[in-house]
Amino acid sequence: MGYNPYNAFLCDTTEAQYHTQAQALISLGLDKLGYNYFNLHEKDCGWQGTARNSTGGFTWNTAALPSGVPALSNFVHGLGLKFGLYSVGGFFSCDFVGGTAHWLGSLNHEAADAVTFANWGADYLKYDNCYAVNQTDFVDFNPPIDIKTHYTTMRDALAKSGRNILFSACEWGVQDPARWPGTDVANSWRISNDIGPPASWDNLFRIINQVVPITQFAGPGGWNDLDMLEVGNTGLTTAEQQTHFAFWAAIKSPLFVSTDLTKISADALAILKNTRIIGVNQDSLGKSISFKRRYTNDHDVWSGPLSDGSTVVVALNLQSTSRQVTLSLADVGFASATATDLITGASLGQLTNSYTTTLAGHGTIILKLTNATPSPKPTFTFYPAAVSTNTLSGGATTRVVNSSVTVVGFIGNGPGTLTFNSVDGGSSGGTKLVSFDYINADVTFTNTACSNCRNAFVSVNGGTGVQVQMPISGQSWDILLSGYLVSLSGFKPGKTNTVEISNPSAFTPDFFRMGVAN
Repeated sequence: MGYNPYNAFLCDTTEAQYHTQAQALISLGLDKLGYNYFNLHEKDCGWQGTARNSTGGFTWNTAALPSGVPALSNFVHGLGLKFGLYSVGGFFSCDFVGGTAHWLGSLNHEAADAVTFANWGADYLKYDNCYAVNQTDFVDFNPPIDIKTHYTTMRDALAKSGRNILFSACEWGVQDPARWPGTDVANSWRISNDIGPPASWDNLFRIINQVVPITQFAGPGGWNDLDMLEVGNTGLTTAEQQTHFAFWAAIKSPLFVSTDLTKISADALAILKNTRIIGVNQDSLGKSISFKRRYTNDHDVWSGPLSDGSTVVVALNLQSTSRQVTLSLADVGFASATATDLITGASLGQLTNSYTTTLAGHGTIILKLTNATPSPKPTFTFYPAAVSTNTLSGGATTRVVNSSVTVVGFIGNGPGTLTFNSVDGGSSGGTKLVSFDYINADVTFTNTACSNCRNAFVSVNGGTGVQVQMPISGQSWDILLSGYLVSLSGFKPGKTNTVEISNPSAFTPDFFRMGVAN
């Protein structure tokens, strides 16, 4: 937890503003809540120098920091805060300047730079990924080299620097750092492209989809980093800022404030100072919430355990308008529980089966559940996708993933369809809970109509197709996401049902199997 001025000031941060923001962090009482790291800005802003000194050492930009980095470090430490620096595992920093004016990077200078940073009193190093391949390509989201080695080299250099420096890997989720695993390399790892600026709901949703398949890799000592907070900045409503903060906290992302603290609104400050939600983020168990269910174009449900045996639940309103949202306790495995609203602190008493409340557009429920009674777990009859009894048409085809997994891909994009035949609707038919196991590695680093997700349209017995929005399962086409749930109506009694998957305008995920609840 801490502060980084980048989202607020971009490249306009002055030495005086560093002092002002650090002092504001103290005067607002944020340091007492855990916001203890105060970091230099990053990217093209250039706190760094453009040339090394006579001994090859790292330098700073004397125009931006006339008193120097050591003096700023001493100032920050004098306030009782920890001091963070920024560098790059590439030839140059993340700037657009070009020519000979590039700000310094640390590639091939890791050992010397780590010692320099330690001597300057650094407690934290954010390590970016620009110009990592060569001296001309600013950003490469599909680099032809193993980026991990840039980070392990700096990790080892920091370990030998003589100072305990928290290491934050910022390679934008390229090459899936959570699965390195990230805990072997850094204390946190960015999972996505930048959150902004400018801030937007689309940016948040892109990042939320990208973290779906990797929540299990977070834990004490190593965390999925969803990027700095936009709370307090323009572009998000108050409700969206609350959702942003609550979700980042519950996913156990580092919480770095990045707004002008001298102008922060009372509403934004209250969001950042919510000790109940901060407590979820800092819970000693260190378990992230995980994805439970998406009601497409309606709401998401996520949950995870806390150290006291309770469960935190986050439900996101996916619509942009204020409306009632109903949380089904069965989606998080419970029939009843005692609930506390972690935004307001209000006790909601004993909940049975569900909880309905009014949420603003893109607003959030974040509840702490105790004394929970488990709900019965559904059982499923499974139907593999790649079997001869199903119907593949319009270009849909099978693909062998490994010895135990064969999927059907090239579904959608117009004519491609997969139809499961002879599906059992049970003795009464009607509405059934259906589970899908699929692969979707359609990763994007920019906002699209379905950022880090794909849509499928699922039709039972020729009925109207139901849109099902499916997040990525990983960054490669051999990683399954299992147990994606959707309720589908139109089943008939007996084993004569058909379930068709299509998409008229884009490809769906590749499907491994479907399960129908018994």
